[in-house]
Amino acid sequence: MKFGINSLAWQSPVTEIDRLLRLAKQYGCDVFELALEDFATLNPDEISKAVEDTGVEIKTVTGIHGPTRDISADEADIREMGVQYAKDMVDFAVEIGAEVIAGPIYSAVGKARQQTPEEIELKWKYGVENMKVIADYGAKKNIKFAVETLNRFETDFINIVEQGCEYLRRINYDNVGFLLDTFHMGIEEASMPAAIRKAGTEFKIFDFHLCANNRGTPGKDNTDWIAVRDAIRAVGYDDYGIIESFTPDCVEIAKAASVWRPFSESPEAIARDGIPFLKKLFAE
Repeated sequence: MKFGINSLAWQSPVTEIDRLLRLAKQYGCDVFELALEDFATLNPDEISKAVEDTGVEIKTVTGIHGPTRDISADEADIREMGVQYAKDMVDFAVEIGAEVIAGPIYSAVGKARQQTPEEIELKWKYGVENMKVIADYGAKKNIKFAVETLNRFETDFINIVEQGCEYLRRINYDNVGFLLDTFHMGIEEASMPAAIRKAGTEFKIFDFHLCANNRGTPGKDNTDWIAVRDAIRAVGYDDYGIIESFTPDCVEIAKAASVWRPFSESPEAIARDGIPFLKKLFAE
């Protein structure tokens, strides 16, 4: 397992990739997960050079799905923008050598409302149809997608692994699997270890967020980390373990993710203390 941190913990949008990767290296990260919030602030050549200079890999990227990047929206023009954003992520991932695009690709973060059965059916229809278009586009460029389940306060679509499994069944593309996040699972799943085992047994896990229950530092929270580790091992997953936290500067989804305060004594402390904790945990 390679361990790292998501860029959203330190800067949003990313404008200083060299500094961030040097920080990641300083705090023991093997990998760095890049949030593709604003393509205008990201230069593929600068990213590739920073990766080469530091040796910190970027193999996973995450989408930042605001209200205009929603593939299951009621409005056709918004659905089209969501699909185009996903395709742009694919092209960018190819340019920087990333392998996995992760996140709640099926909807906008923060869209949570009461719905009629007809509205729910239509949401699933749009979400599945457009994800198939995205999956096909990514498959031709050897890009995988990791679909993330989110807690009920951040989405009304896919909250638990069981719903995620149904979504992946309907999509039925080999390059579409799960991103599991311990923060969201800690809120929604009756048993986080059981959910991990179900996801990893029925489908592929392409990314894993090892997040504190309060979005702060793993190991300084109330998560049963031994049970999480044992469940991950049981399904044979050993790719990427990423700490995801948020700076309050994340304009695109700060409100949707309820980012109102710092989650640690400093943004750097989350990696400084969290990465050694996770490496020790998985070495035992």
